[in-house]
Amino acid sequence: MQIYFPIAEISLNIFLVLGMGGGVGFLSGLFGVGGGFLMTPLLIFIGVPPAVAVATEANQIVAASVSGVIAHWRRSNVDLKMGLVLVVGGFLGSTVGSFLFKLLREMGQIDLVISLSFVLFLGVVGSLMVVESVRLILRSRKGGYRKKAHQHYWAHGLPFKMRFHKSKLYISVIPPILVGFFVGLLAAIMGVGGGFIMIPAMIYLLGMPTSVVVGTSLFQIIFVTANVTFLHSINTQTVDVVLAVLLLAGAVIGAQFGARVSGMLRGEQLRALL
Repeated sequence: MQIYFPIAEISLNIFLVLGMGGGVGFLSGLFGVGGGFLMTPLLIFIGVPPAVAVATEANQIVAASVSGVIAHWRRSNVDLKMGLVLVVGGFLGSTVGSFLFKLLREMGQIDLVISLSFVLFLGVVGSLMVVESVRLILRSRKGGYRKKAHQHYWAHGLPFKMRFHKSKLYISVIPPILVGFFVGLLAAIMGVGGGFIMIPAMIYLLGMPTSVVVGTSLFQIIFVTANVTFLHSINTQTVDVVLAVLLLAGAVIGAQFGARVSGMLRGEQLRALL
């Protein structure tokens, strides 16, 4: 069954779109990511213009993240205070990124930038995470791995410290704001929630426990991608509402199943799978 999408100017199978939304929603609930790192390239591969794919996927991520946050909130796995700090940086970054997106589109370079960004960030981050996760899994099987309760990095010595009771941290707000800013920038340019950057940063840079990382990441993603959707709809008019609604329908259901599976896996297993 084919349906025409007016902004994308393309006809697609409705069940294909629903299935893609459900699959990415499942990943959202499982890993605490918005799923845009997978959905945006998939939309481009099936013929959706890159600019439309980026702006529309940001809209879909909002609903998938809301559904995932509800599931994790019920399990008390959301650090609200840390999430709000990340949102501040994310709002700033997504606003800057939206105007940069508009500038690149006017220059005719946005398609190239989107493609190169995915190759660079997914390649680097994915490689680092799988190496680290495999190393931890091997150590835990040998019985030689013992996780430290608190690990201190250079970031912990910065000023403007704040206590985050849920994460059991007392750190500067500067690193979370910078992480949020960078992720917001990526959300605007790549149409991603930024979870594939946010999750490793929260674990390895901020030192947050894995149990609250997923829910907190999804909480931050909601507001940042909502801001991206709003700005793109005003500045570039590239949000295809019909396509977004179908992706939303599948994503909301998929995220609930993903959150259930997430609770069955250990932290190092989740990182390796991601």
